[in-house]
Amino acid sequence: MSKDEGFLEVIEAEVAQDPQNSALREDFITLLLQYEPERVASEVDAFEAHGGDPARARVLRARLMATRLRSGHGPTTPTEAAAAQVPPISGTSASSVPTPVSAPADGDVSEDALDQPGLWDAERPSVTLADVAGLAEVKQHIDSTFLAPLRNPELAAAFGQKPGGSLLMYGPPGCGKTHIAKAIAGDLGAAFIHVTLADLLSKYIGDSEKAIRSIFQDARAAAPCVIFFDEFDALGGRRTSGGGGSQAMRMVVTQLLEELDGVTSENDGVYFLAATNRPWDIDPALRRPGRIDKTVLVLPPDAVAREAILQGDLEGKPVNGTDLGAVAAVTEGFSGADIAQVAKIALQQSMQASMSAGAIVPVTTEALLAAAAGITPSTTTWFDQVAPVIEYGVDDGTFEQLRAYRVRRGMR
Repeated sequence: MSKDEGFLEVIEAEVAQDPQNSALREDFITLLLQYEPERVASEVDAFEAHGGDPARARVLRARLMATRLRSGHGPTTPTEAAAAQVPPISGTSASSVPTPVSAPADGDVSEDALDQPGLWDAERPSVTLADVAGLAEVKQHIDSTFLAPLRNPELAAAFGQKPGGSLLMYGPPGCGKTHIAKAIAGDLGAAFIHVTLADLLSKYIGDSEKAIRSIFQDARAAAPCVIFFDEFDALGGRRTSGGGGSQAMRMVVTQLLEELDGVTSENDGVYFLAATNRPWDIDPALRRPGRIDKTVLVLPPDAVAREAILQGDLEGKPVNGTDLGAVAAVTEGFSGADIAQVAKIALQQSMQASMSAGAIVPVTTEALLAAAAGITPSTTTWFDQVAPVIEYGVDDGTFEQLRAYRVRRGMR
């Protein structure tokens, strides 16, 4: 048995012991995508059956399809084929979302709705970075390297800088990268278009490129506008030689490069944000200066942020003088999703106790501490994965913050 197989068995055993831990199960699926993709479809079904977020399940199925495309294989089940369709985007109506158009029976190619503007609704986030609890180091880095120049357009213009920019956020899953992206849009007073892999993948050749083109068209029309790509490593992965599936993914990356470079249109007022758990898998051409050349590490929430997450999840629920500070103190290294799971477990246990007692049994500090003790931080897997990348990989400065964090935490 190889070392990787043994590691997978350990994680699988943990999942079996805690089947309701969605964050742990999602991390297990992420590992399977790398080592045993043939098992992913059934594990995603189990993820959803045990209460996992259906939106996350769609993304995981889309990532499986991307993995198969890179290896030259397409979707093998009706469920995976459905995941390849372009589903509704958060905050949009079904009628406003681009959908793949089948070729007519006579073989003529009809006009594709994906190539038309006005299909991607943009929301206006009210949250700003000031509303993000804790994460002082992350917010300071974002402000100094990304936001500060954008807040001084006259000064930027004096030095020949145009309004716009790009930023890659990376770090363990479940640590709030999407929330931070919305806060950046709020700070800029910009519209916000949230794009996931599931929104773009299609079984029809060329639809993904057309969808990317339409996203940028709508963002330019709504400028100032933030485009946020989630799970970016699955979409902007390294272009490698291979079969037709690999060629399809290369064309997607090529279309992204064309839009980022503003080949056909200026990107003034368009801000491109991307989030990934695996920055080392992103095509180097996308990281070239002038494209996505700024990065920020989004770490697990600090004590202030952990307490705020607990406060939000328990707000309006029956609680009894809980000491959230004490719970925050014992959950260092937990992701935001792990913290939410602590509150969820405690609430479920209190609800069951209330049904047995015939009266409300509030959540207590002890119940929260017990729930926390039963959860293994999902970020541990990510830090294990990134360790050899830092030690043996080529670093262009992306991992500078991560190296400093690991030194502070005494990680090897």
